[in-house]
Amino acid sequence: MTDSERTTDTPRSARRRGWQRRAAPATTLWAVLYAGFGLACVLTGTPLSYHGGGPGTPGLGWGAVALAALSATAAGAAAPYGPRPPVRALLWVLCALAGAMAFSLLMDVVTLVFGQGVDSGPAAANKALAALGAVLLAATARSGRPPAGTTVRAPSAAPRPVLLAAWAGTLAFVPYAVMKLLWASGATFAGLSGAEVLASSERNGASDAFLALESLGLDPTVLLACLGVFLLWGLVRPWGQVFPRWTLLLSGRRVPRWLPLTPALLGAATLAPYGVAGVGYLLLAASGAAPMRLGDFHSTGDALLVGWIGMAAFAVYGTALTVAARSYWLRTRPGRGPGEVAPPAARPIGGPVPVRGASSSETDTDVPGIRPRVPGRLR
Repeated sequence: MTDSERTTDTPRSARRRGWQRRAAPATTLWAVLYAGFGLACVLTGTPLSYHGGGPGTPGLGWGAVALAALSATAAGAAAPYGPRPPVRALLWVLCALAGAMAFSLLMDVVTLVFGQGVDSGPAAANKALAALGAVLLAATARSGRPPAGTTVRAPSAAPRPVLLAAWAGTLAFVPYAVMKLLWASGATFAGLSGAEVLASSERNGASDAFLALESLGLDPTVLLACLGVFLLWGLVRPWGQVFPRWTLLLSGRRVPRWLPLTPALLGAATLAPYGVAGVGYLLLAASGAAPMRLGDFHSTGDALLVGWIGMAAFAVYGTALTVAARSYWLRTRPGRGPGEVAPPAARPIGGPVPVRGASSSETDTDVPGIRPRVPGRLR
């Protein structure tokens, strides 16, 4: 075994197999609940989407019902022996659709953290249920695979290209942070003064905590950007795999993989497409092919300037977070030590069932394509 790996004798693999067995039934249960939620919204005319100016059409509820029905069917097919390749592919497609339904869930979480209400309760509930479904569908799609092993890799930094992506994601937030801090300090940027920005926040229902931070010259979104940068570097540096000394009681312990990966995947799935789509819209608006809403700004140029600063930050950071999360996933994935072998694959549906206590020759004769063992002959 190399110095960069050590083998641990833990029940992780057993727990993982038990969790995999429960993934398909849990997905089926979620599908039933999600179908009921979507059907109730359809029957009551409750829209499951909200687009800034107002609620969307109630037709998205039928999409939730269809997604739930297909998910229940796929999970039921995967329950006995694990998903076969066609079912596994369908599960991944459904996982992607559920992730699309959960888009902008992060925005709702941020508003709730600062004590503000969401635009639509049913829409937020739909995103949360869809995000849960995406996790369960991914778990079901990965079930039936042999465990990866028990070799825990030593903490390591990400490769150089990933580190460069992390630097790009960090620097992309610098103009955004400067702009927000200028407004929070009362200065004027893009023709908009800090007092006007604060008044706009009050009109839009900002919470007392949000306004209190603004009055102290601290913009809450800048604090969130700092947390995002901290998460980004935790994914690419060794201290994101083992708690460093400054964590006191946790120092030296392994960081659970789900702890950084959960917010990283949620942030990447939200910020990357949001930023890329925003940059595309700004390109159209700058060329005159699409209208540019002024909002509180006094000119189209000011609105475009602020839009470029914000959307470029989200697009670059979201992309960097995606790259860093993938690198972290690969670097922390358990491997196999020299003495570990992969367990046999699950028996295919309809295959022969080995008889306990049967001899080698009796077992071999049940397998098509293998000749029975004859005593005294070399095979």
